[in-house]
Amino acid sequence: MQGHREWLTEVRYLSQLRHENLVRLIGFCAEDDHRLLVYEFMSRGSLENHLFKGRQSQALSWSLRLRIAVGAARGLAFLHNANQPIIYRDFKTSNILLDNQFTPKLADFGLAKDGPIGDKTHVTTRVMGTYGYAAPEYMATGHLSPKNDVYSFGMVLLEILTGRRAIDRNKPQTERNLVEWAKPYLRDRHKVYKVIDPQIEGQYTIKDAQKLASLAISCINPDAHARPHMKDVLAILCDLQK
Repeated sequence: MQGHREWLTEVRYLSQLRHENLVRLIGFCAEDDHRLLVYEFMSRGSLENHLFKGRQSQALSWSLRLRIAVGAARGLAFLHNANQPIIYRDFKTSNILLDNQFTPKLADFGLAKDGPIGDKTHVTTRVMGTYGYAAPEYMATGHLSPKNDVYSFGMVLLEILTGRRAIDRNKPQTERNLVEWAKPYLRDRHKVYKVIDPQIEGQYTIKDAQKLASLAISCINPDAHARPHMKDVLAILCDLQK
């Protein structure tokens, strides 16, 4: 039943939404207990594969990582700024798919939900999503707002910057939680280079790395109200791209 609800949710959103950074739904089918969705072909696979699974022949460059972050931010900002705001609710590297030109597109809208409108600051719902990416206030209360997606975006930004997973149980105990491990370095401009993915060494300026680190930290602020809006996150990323 849960799977059917998520399937219907995905059909509902992707049949209505059109944006260059959202995956395009070509068709769907339901027969008895079988459910099928047909998307455009995303030849480069997921961002997760490129960052962590070592299947690609070459690591993503700094400029390409930045371009992917910009595109993903555009997709989220589009959802948040619709007439009826939409909260994606499951933003993570495995849900960011890449086409042949490495254009990122958000996929898997099964957990998406209409966001608050008017004077409302949040909607209340059953807690779902992925541990390590879900915002702490949402996990604690079930209160859902666009700022929850901003937190998840900050986590992905950290993964893009460091080349490490949000939660990695294969790491030593002190390094398993990416935020706890990276935060002391990210806050110190003289140490930020120590947590950046060594595969992109020499491809960035320390100033740009500091700006990206600062943006990630602001996105994962424990105080949801203090986090930036996605449109502001996008503006900062676009400025970094210049």
